[in-house]
Amino acid sequence: MADHPRSTTYRPSRAHWATTGAPQLIGNRPTAALRRGRRAAYRSAVPIDVAGDVQVATINGDSRSLAEWTTNFHLAMVVVDPFTYESSWILDTAVRILRVYAEADCRPCFVVTGTEAEAKQFMGKLAREFLIFVDPERTFVKAMDLETLPAFVHMNLAPAIETKAEGWEPAEWRAVAERLALVMSWRRPNIPVAQDPVPFVGTPALG
Repeated sequence: MADHPRSTTYRPSRAHWATTGAPQLIGNRPTAALRRGRRAAYRSAVPIDVAGDVQVATINGDSRSLAEWTTNFHLAMVVVDPFTYESSWILDTAVRILRVYAEADCRPCFVVTGTEAEAKQFMGKLAREFLIFVDPERTFVKAMDLETLPAFVHMNLAPAIETKAEGWEPAEWRAVAERLALVMSWRRPNIPVAQDPVPFVGTPALG
């Protein structure tokens, strides 16, 4: 994204992929640009502890420790960067996935690496449907040891990360969704579906 340096004046919306284009296929394979760089990363095995005292604030200014946010419910989080095309490309897919867990014993939510105003602009009316956390200094992102965004993260009550997938690789997001569904005794979403973008490498989580 050399022609769009990260700044407070550049915040692509969900409409960007209608004008700039989502990632494209050559035949049934991603373009070379998508194959370059770091692949999406899926992490599982032993849960990864996260500091419970890290402060996490909502889009409406309600700030609590992570331990308080996970007292009763797991968190099913999609972490996005409002300054990148890649996060805008995945937004509709993320919404579809998280809606499956709306009635499960977890909190489907987004973490937006921006201010309250930037998050409201990026999320639009979705801010009225989902719990939205803001992380302008990326403190929460650092605490979760994320390297690439967008990311799909399942946080348990410990709090610890059960599973996470970084970048957009459908099979890896599906693995996170399946683990979440198993723990929640819930159905899992279909990943991918025809409307989802093709796999792509994400952007650096720390900006």
